[in-house]
Amino acid sequence: MREATTGSTRRNRAGTGVRIGYLLPMLAGAAMISGSVEAQVRREGAVPLETVADVGLPGHATRMDYISVAPAVHRVFLAHMGDGTVVAVDTDSRTVAGEVHGIPRVRGVLAVPQLGRVYAAAAGTGEVVVADAATLRVVARIPAGNVDGLDYVPSVKRLFVSDQHGGNDVVIDTATDRVVTRILVGPDVGNTRFDPATGQVLVAVGSDNAVVAIDPADLKVRGRYPLPGIEGAHGIALDPSTRTAFVAGEGNGRVCALALDQGEVRAEAAVGEGVDVLDVDPGTHRLFVASESGVVSVFDVAGGGLRKLAEGFYAPHAHVVGVDPTTHLLYFPLQDVGGHPVLRIARYTGP
Repeated sequence: MREATTGSTRRNRAGTGVRIGYLLPMLAGAAMISGSVEAQVRREGAVPLETVADVGLPGHATRMDYISVAPAVHRVFLAHMGDGTVVAVDTDSRTVAGEVHGIPRVRGVLAVPQLGRVYAAAAGTGEVVVADAATLRVVARIPAGNVDGLDYVPSVKRLFVSDQHGGNDVVIDTATDRVVTRILVGPDVGNTRFDPATGQVLVAVGSDNAVVAIDPADLKVRGRYPLPGIEGAHGIALDPSTRTAFVAGEGNGRVCALALDQGEVRAEAAVGEGVDVLDVDPGTHRLFVASESGVVSVFDVAGGGLRKLAEGFYAPHAHVVGVDPTTHLLYFPLQDVGGHPVLRIARYTGP
């Protein structure tokens, strides 16, 4: 994801162990968001998220980025961009299990339990950093460009990585930790996601406002799907059961539902300003969309559509969300809660 150029953050004084539901847009939150988003919050009301716990994180109150939820190993991995670390959190004990250091301006992070590896995009050095998932020790550094989002394709044992400014999707052989090739997709590359339903790697291209589909076996571009109504296509979330990709337009605060079989946009909707990371809970068919403005939007996506269920201000810079499909809990990395970074764990309590 892109690095935000937001103003100063007013601190949220909520401490750890918070269990009170429905965070309303209070004075601290309202002061941080623009007039249009504030109006949006008033219109939709508070988002029904019950804060289950805040896990204190090491390091400074600096920007957080992508998250990788790994239920198979009971861990969540967080990219602490401002500190250049990946933080591992044990989801059973809700404690910090350790850190991977030396990842300047880390953006994307991906745990691959079947390989026993964690991959992180170090934009500061233009590398993909590979760490052992158990020991959290760095085992390889792979030059790859202005790296951002990344995903793994098990059938070919390859990692696909967004080279944001290079206009490429970089393909890495995970057996040798070497670059196989670079696939030109267009300027301003957004997130990269593998869709197991269609067997394609999907790449958001912000300059063209399109999604490019790549065959992970022969490494050919198989499709380019335009996204009318979306500006600055960047974040992608997938619902394999309906063969739908949900794509966020960070340039105009909208999200769309792309029907992958037809290659056409089925629906679109407004979300928070500075929309960033989004994720799907496949068991409940809910889409959660996070934004830089702190607004979280919730949609019913059963059938591949977009029916807004709730929307409201949740926390300052709550621009990243990850869903655990086994527990249905939500994870929000927050850069500054009482002067410290936290991982906020929440439960959706709405319709």
